[in-house]
Amino acid sequence: MVEITKKYKIGTRRFGLINWVGAWTLYQKEVLRFLMVWVQTLFSPLISSLLFLLVLSLAIGNERGDVLGVSFISFLAPGLISMQVIQQSFSHSSSSFMIGKIQGNIVDLLYAPLSAAEVTIAVSLASVTRAVMIAIISIITFMLIIEIQITNYLALIAFTFLSSFILGNVGIIAGLWSEKFDNMATVTNFVIIPLSFLSGTFYSIERLPGLLKTISEFNPFFYMIDGFRYSFIGQADGSITVGLVYLTILSVVSWFITYLLYKNGYKIKS
Repeated sequence: MVEITKKYKIGTRRFGLINWVGAWTLYQKEVLRFLMVWVQTLFSPLISSLLFLLVLSLAIGNERGDVLGVSFISFLAPGLISMQVIQQSFSHSSSSFMIGKIQGNIVDLLYAPLSAAEVTIAVSLASVTRAVMIAIISIITFMLIIEIQITNYLALIAFTFLSSFILGNVGIIAGLWSEKFDNMATVTNFVIIPLSFLSGTFYSIERLPGLLKTISEFNPFFYMIDGFRYSFIGQADGSITVGLVYLTILSVVSWFITYLLYKNGYKIKS
């Protein structure tokens, strides 16, 4: 018998500190996942926003005066777009992990030569991509039917990215925590939707009594929507600087929590 002199050894990491190819491939896979059903993932949010705009404009008509120096419809439209950015970025990342766990193919992600940082950032950036596409489609459509225009592109980019990145991270956390679709529906219906509705989407927080106004100023969704609206109307309910700092810190903290949970295999490793 021929003596086997070479032993099998565990392979070494040969692609440097960051697996750029693997992270980019995962990002592409996540983007293609929502592009395959683009009618549902990109145009369905637009239809929802248009329905809100139509119903509220017909119900209120010209009876409602200016809000923050602009017409109510001009005030409302950016808030509706931002609300969809928030909800859809959460929906993407949460469904990615939730479906992977239910179908059992989450192991493909766990066995891939990707670190926790690479996985979480790739999925979150895919959520950002979906949110940006929805924002672009919605803005173009709204510009065709009502009088709105972008006045601050830097604020638009910053608040769109921060909002969708934070909610992408929150979606991963919810996807890891959820064990069935009922759990995910609980988070969506009792956390995401109420916070996005009660954050100044349909009204100025100046109309709220003192305590509710103070509570709203601690709601990160308020700064997401207020900053997004500021990029269109040039007026804000709160401080844009405070909002940028608050959301930047929250984006780092939310990603770090996501990173730790995935790295420790929270509810995905037995």
